[in-house]
Amino acid sequence: MKKFISMFLVALMLPLAATAADYKAGTHYKVVNESITAKAEVREYFSFYCPHCLKFEPFMKDLAAALPADTTFEKNHVDFLRAASPQVQFEITKALVVAMQLPQKEQLISSIFDAIQVQRNPLASMAELRKVFEKNGVDGDQFEKHMKSFGVNSKAKQMKKFQDDMTAKGAITGVPTIIVNGKYKVNADKLSRSDFLNDYKNIVLYLLTLK
Repeated sequence: MKKFISMFLVALMLPLAATAADYKAGTHYKVVNESITAKAEVREYFSFYCPHCLKFEPFMKDLAAALPADTTFEKNHVDFLRAASPQVQFEITKALVVAMQLPQKEQLISSIFDAIQVQRNPLASMAELRKVFEKNGVDGDQFEKHMKSFGVNSKAKQMKKFQDDMTAKGAITGVPTIIVNGKYKVNADKLSRSDFLNDYKNIVLYLLTLK
């Protein structure tokens, strides 16, 4: 019964995506890998130092909410922007990992964006990062403990590996970039200018149906 319901929902999703545009590989999306991920996922490669990423935050939240129940939305911070050193950006990646484990994760993400892009504070030290988390109700000592933990460092290194792998495949040339199931990159510059956000959402849903 569950399988039938799942197939029915996919069938409903297909016309939604297909009517938005006749999506074609090499035009509206790019195949960047031979195989898909073991579990359905939409991965956003972004940076807290990127103005476009900040502008797209409301859309990314909307996109995450529109995904099927069996699909995860993963935020993957990158370290190649010129606004700060790779080492500083890696610490920001670790801070994101910590934030994603906390109930106030959304307000923490907003606060990091605000500190870097509105207050012009690059958050280049542990002390500055700690203040952001403390302002959002996180115990400072616990924050530093998490930042030094094996689990957080491993997750941040995994994000770095995803970034490096996709960069080597030519999939990431800027941010924000969306990769669906580790195989399909959305070519945002080829989507509708008049209905861009809906077209973007529809192609992501469409790519989730591909193998």
